[in-house]
Amino acid sequence: MQISMRVSVIISIVFAAVCFGVAAYGFGSLGDIADPAQRTDGQGFALFWAFLGTVATAFAVLGYWILRTYKDGDDA
Repeated sequence: MQISMRVSVIISIVFAAVCFGVAAYGFGSLGDIADPAQRTDGQGFALFWAFLGTVATAFAVLGYWILRTYKDGDDA
């Protein structure tokens, strides 16, 4: 199965939004945790999802740049 570059950019944007949403929920839930070890684990979980969102955003920007730079038929 092949997907177009435009679809891959859209999928990356959606995935980044989901990742940042999970990270925001994780950071927002840290105040309810009393145990320091669980709080640290929760913070690591939220940071991991924020990292995934950043990577997905980077791929979306890269894909958009490729779409804008290399039009169909251009062999630059």
